[in-house]
Amino acid sequence: MKPTPHIGVATSGVIAETVLLPGDPLRARHIADHHLTDAVQFNAVRNMFGYTGNYEGKRVSVMGSGMGMPSIGIYSYELIHFYGAKNLIRVGSCGSLQADLKVRDIVLGMTASTNSDYARQYNLPGTYAPHAAWSLLKQAVDVAAKKGIDVRVGNILSSDIFYDDNPDAWKAWVKMGVLAVEMEAAALYMNAARAGVNALCILTVSDSLVTHTATTAEERQTSFNQMVEIALELV
Repeated sequence: MKPTPHIGVATSGVIAETVLLPGDPLRARHIADHHLTDAVQFNAVRNMFGYTGNYEGKRVSVMGSGMGMPSIGIYSYELIHFYGAKNLIRVGSCGSLQADLKVRDIVLGMTASTNSDYARQYNLPGTYAPHAAWSLLKQAVDVAAKKGIDVRVGNILSSDIFYDDNPDAWKAWVKMGVLAVEMEAAALYMNAARAGVNALCILTVSDSLVTHTATTAEERQTSFNQMVEIALELV
Protein backbone atom coordinates (compact mmCIF):
# COMPACT_ATOMS: atom_id res chain seq x y z
CA MET A 1 0.00 0.00 0.00
CA LYS A 2 1.02 3.64 -0.45
CA PRO A 3 1.00 6.38 2.17
CA THR A 4 -1.97 8.71 1.90
CA PRO A 5 -1.37 12.44 1.35
CA HIS A 6 -1.67 13.04 5.10
CA ILE A 7 -0.60 9.80 6.82
CA GLY A 8 2.85 8.43 6.07
CA VAL A 9 2.16 4.73 6.61
CA ALA A 10 2.93 2.28 3.81
CA THR A 11 2.42 -0.99 5.73
CA SER A 12 -0.88 -2.56 6.71
CA GLY A 13 -1.52 -3.37 10.36
CA VAL A 14 0.51 -0.46 11.73
CA ILE A 15 -2.60 1.45 12.82
CA ALA A 16 -4.99 -0.27 15.24
CA GLU A 17 -8.72 -0.70 14.62
CA THR A 18 -9.45 1.65 17.54
CA VAL A 19 -8.03 5.17 17.17
CA LEU A 20 -8.23 8.00 19.69
CA LEU A 21 -8.37 11.40 18.00
CA PRO A 22 -7.36 14.42 20.06
CA GLY A 23 -7.34 17.64 18.08
CA ASP A 24 -3.90 18.66 19.31
CA PRO A 25 -1.00 16.47 18.08
CA LEU A 26 0.86 17.31 21.29
CA ARG A 27 -2.03 15.78 23.24
CA ALA A 28 -1.63 12.67 21.08
CA ARG A 29 2.02 12.52 22.10
CA HIS A 30 1.08 13.01 25.76
CA ILE A 31 -1.45 10.18 25.62
CA ALA A 32 1.09 7.86 23.99
CA ASP A 33 3.78 8.74 26.53
CA HIS A 34 1.61 8.50 29.63
CA HIS A 35 -1.11 5.96 28.89
CA LEU A 36 0.30 3.46 26.37
CA THR A 37 3.11 0.94 26.59
CA ASP A 38 5.52 0.16 23.76
CA ALA A 39 4.17 3.10 21.77
CA VAL A 40 5.70 3.58 18.32
CA GLN A 41 5.22 6.74 16.25
CA PHE A 42 3.70 6.05 12.83
CA ASN A 43 3.03 9.55 11.56
CA ALA A 44 4.70 12.95 11.51
CA VAL A 45 3.37 14.30 8.20
CA ARG A 46 2.56 18.00 8.80
CA ASN A 47 3.56 17.33 12.44
CA MET A 48 0.24 15.53 12.97
CA PHE A 49 1.71 12.95 15.29
CA GLY A 50 0.30 9.42 15.43
CA TYR A 51 1.27 6.49 17.65
CA THR A 52 0.32 2.85 18.13
CA GLY A 53 0.88 1.09 21.42
CA ASN A 54 -0.82 -1.10 23.98
CA TYR A 55 -3.30 -0.44 26.75
CA GLU A 56 -3.78 -3.35 29.15
CA GLY A 57 -2.69 -5.76 26.44
CA LYS A 58 -4.89 -4.29 23.70
CA ARG A 59 -3.55 -2.46 20.64
CA VAL A 60 -4.71 1.10 20.26
CA SER A 61 -3.64 4.06 18.16
CA VAL A 62 -3.79 7.76 18.93
CA MET A 63 -3.39 10.52 16.38
CA GLY A 64 -4.02 14.25 16.21
CA SER A 65 -6.93 15.34 14.05
CA GLY A 66 -6.32 19.08 13.81
CA MET A 67 -8.92 21.82 14.23
CA GLY A 68 -12.24 21.91 12.44
CA MET A 69 -14.38 19.59 10.36
CA PRO A 70 -12.28 19.76 7.18
CA SER A 71 -9.24 18.53 9.13
CA ILE A 72 -10.86 15.69 11.08
CA GLY A 73 -12.84 14.86 7.94
CA ILE A 74 -9.60 14.19 6.06
CA TYR A 75 -7.85 12.22 8.81
CA SER A 76 -10.84 10.12 9.80
CA TYR A 77 -11.62 9.31 6.15
CA GLU A 78 -8.07 8.11 5.52
CA LEU A 79 -7.96 6.14 8.77
CA ILE A 80 -11.22 4.39 7.90
CA HIS A 81 -10.85 3.78 4.18
CA PHE A 82 -7.10 3.21 3.84
CA TYR A 83 -6.03 1.88 7.25
CA GLY A 84 -9.04 -0.10 8.48
CA ALA A 85 -10.04 1.91 11.54
CA LYS A 86 -13.32 0.62 12.98
CA ASN A 87 -13.72 2.63 16.19
CA LEU A 88 -12.82 6.33 16.13
CA ILE A 89 -13.03 8.19 19.43
CA ARG A 90 -12.53 11.93 19.53
CA VAL A 91 -11.06 13.09 22.85
CA GLY A 92 -11.13 16.87 22.84
CA SER A 93 -12.05 20.07 24.58
CA CYS A 94 -15.26 22.05 24.38
CA GLY A 95 -16.86 25.26 25.53
CA SER A 96 -19.79 24.95 27.91
CA LEU A 97 -23.09 26.48 26.79
CA GLN A 98 -24.96 25.67 29.99
CA ALA A 99 -24.53 27.37 33.37
CA ASP A 100 -24.45 24.08 35.28
CA LEU A 101 -21.74 22.56 33.06
CA LYS A 102 -18.43 23.50 34.64
CA VAL A 103 -14.80 23.57 33.55
CA ARG A 104 -13.33 20.02 33.57
CA ASP A 105 -16.75 18.35 33.38
CA ILE A 106 -17.01 15.47 30.90
CA VAL A 107 -19.48 15.52 27.99
CA LEU A 108 -20.41 12.60 25.75
CA GLY A 109 -21.73 13.77 22.41
CA MET A 110 -24.83 11.68 21.71
CA THR A 111 -25.64 13.88 18.72
CA ALA A 112 -23.82 16.74 17.02
CA SER A 113 -25.73 19.70 15.68
CA THR A 114 -23.77 21.85 13.28
CA ASN A 115 -23.74 25.08 11.28
CA SER A 116 -21.58 23.35 8.65
CA ASP A 117 -22.54 22.25 5.14
CA TYR A 118 -20.47 19.06 5.49
CA ALA A 119 -23.53 16.87 4.85
CA ARG A 120 -24.19 18.54 1.48
CA GLN A 121 -21.81 16.08 -0.21
CA TYR A 122 -24.22 13.19 0.46
CA ASN A 123 -27.10 14.78 -1.50
CA LEU A 124 -29.62 13.81 1.15
CA PRO A 125 -33.28 14.79 0.66
CA GLY A 126 -33.48 16.40 4.09
CA THR A 127 -31.48 17.34 7.19
CA TYR A 128 -29.20 14.63 8.57
CA ALA A 129 -28.70 14.29 12.35
CA PRO A 130 -25.09 13.16 13.06
CA HIS A 131 -24.89 10.83 16.06
CA ALA A 132 -22.53 8.64 18.02
CA ALA A 133 -22.43 4.86 17.74
CA TRP A 134 -24.74 3.50 20.44
CA SER A 135 -22.35 0.66 21.28
CA LEU A 136 -19.52 3.07 22.12
CA LEU A 137 -21.79 5.58 23.84
CA LYS A 138 -23.39 3.01 26.14
CA GLN A 139 -20.02 1.49 26.96
CA ALA A 140 -18.60 4.93 27.78
CA VAL A 141 -21.50 5.68 30.13
CA ASP A 142 -21.00 2.33 31.85
CA VAL A 143 -17.23 2.82 32.17
CA ALA A 144 -17.69 6.31 33.62
CA ALA A 145 -20.18 5.00 36.18
CA LYS A 146 -17.82 2.21 37.19
CA LYS A 147 -14.97 4.70 37.64
CA GLY A 148 -17.16 7.15 39.53
CA ILE A 149 -16.76 9.83 36.86
CA ASP A 150 -19.77 12.08 36.32
CA VAL A 151 -20.62 12.63 32.65
CA ARG A 152 -23.25 14.60 30.78
CA VAL A 153 -24.75 12.98 27.70
CA GLY A 154 -26.55 14.97 25.03
CA ASN A 155 -26.42 17.21 22.01
CA ILE A 156 -23.28 19.18 21.23
CA LEU A 157 -22.62 21.82 18.58
CA SER A 158 -19.91 21.31 15.97
CA SER A 159 -19.25 24.82 14.74
CA ASP A 160 -17.32 25.97 11.69
CA ILE A 161 -16.80 29.33 13.37
CA PHE A 162 -14.53 30.17 16.30
CA TYR A 163 -14.72 33.96 16.06
CA ASP A 164 -18.38 34.54 15.19
CA ASP A 165 -19.37 37.87 13.65
CA ASN A 166 -22.44 37.64 15.89
CA PRO A 167 -21.00 37.17 19.40
CA ASP A 168 -24.40 36.12 20.75
CA ALA A 169 -25.13 33.44 18.14
CA TRP A 170 -24.39 30.65 20.64
CA LYS A 171 -27.34 31.69 22.80
CA ALA A 172 -29.81 30.34 20.23
CA TRP A 173 -28.30 26.87 20.68
CA VAL A 174 -28.61 27.18 24.45
CA LYS A 175 -32.39 27.53 24.06
CA MET A 176 -32.41 24.14 22.32
CA GLY A 177 -30.58 22.47 25.20
CA VAL A 178 -27.24 22.04 23.43
CA LEU A 179 -24.62 21.29 26.07
CA ALA A 180 -21.36 22.49 24.59
CA VAL A 181 -19.60 23.68 21.46
CA GLU A 182 -16.60 22.18 19.65
CA MET A 183 -15.52 21.99 16.02
CA GLU A 184 -15.12 18.40 14.84
CA ALA A 185 -17.66 15.78 15.98
CA ALA A 186 -20.30 16.21 13.28
CA ALA A 187 -17.87 15.46 10.45
CA LEU A 188 -16.46 12.47 12.34
CA TYR A 189 -19.94 11.09 12.95
CA MET A 190 -20.93 11.54 9.30
CA ASN A 191 -17.77 9.91 7.96
CA ALA A 192 -18.26 6.98 10.31
CA ALA A 193 -21.95 6.58 9.47
CA ARG A 194 -21.26 6.65 5.73
CA ALA A 195 -18.58 3.97 6.12
CA GLY A 196 -20.52 1.80 8.57
CA VAL A 197 -18.03 2.11 11.42
CA ASN A 198 -18.26 3.43 14.97
CA ALA A 199 -17.50 6.90 16.33
CA LEU A 200 -17.86 8.73 19.63
CA CYS A 201 -16.90 12.18 20.87
CA ILE A 202 -15.73 12.48 24.49
CA LEU A 203 -15.08 16.05 25.59
CA THR A 204 -13.72 17.92 28.58
CA VAL A 205 -15.03 21.41 29.22
CA SER A 206 -12.08 23.77 28.78
CA ASP A 207 -13.99 27.03 29.12
CA SER A 208 -17.48 28.36 29.68
CA LEU A 209 -19.25 30.84 27.42
CA VAL A 210 -21.60 31.47 30.34
CA THR A 211 -19.20 32.11 33.26
CA HIS A 212 -16.07 32.92 31.20
CA THR A 213 -13.90 30.57 33.30
CA ALA A 214 -11.17 28.80 31.31
CA THR A 215 -8.20 26.46 31.44
CA THR A 216 -4.78 27.12 29.89
CA ALA A 217 -3.42 25.62 26.67
CA GLU A 218 -0.92 23.56 28.69
CA GLU A 219 -3.70 22.17 30.88
CA ARG A 220 -5.64 21.14 27.80
CA GLN A 221 -2.61 19.25 26.49
CA THR A 222 -1.64 17.41 29.65
CA SER A 223 -4.31 17.29 32.34
CA PHE A 224 -7.58 16.19 30.72
CA ASN A 225 -6.99 12.58 31.74
CA GLN A 226 -10.45 11.37 32.79
CA MET A 227 -11.84 11.44 29.25
CA VAL A 228 -8.76 9.56 28.04
CA GLU A 229 -9.26 6.92 30.74
CA ILE A 230 -12.85 6.43 29.60
CA ALA A 231 -11.83 6.25 25.93
CA LEU A 232 -9.10 3.69 26.52
CA GLU A 233 -11.51 1.38 28.32
CA LEU A 234 -13.51 1.20 25.08
CA VAL A 235 -10.67 -0.51 23.20
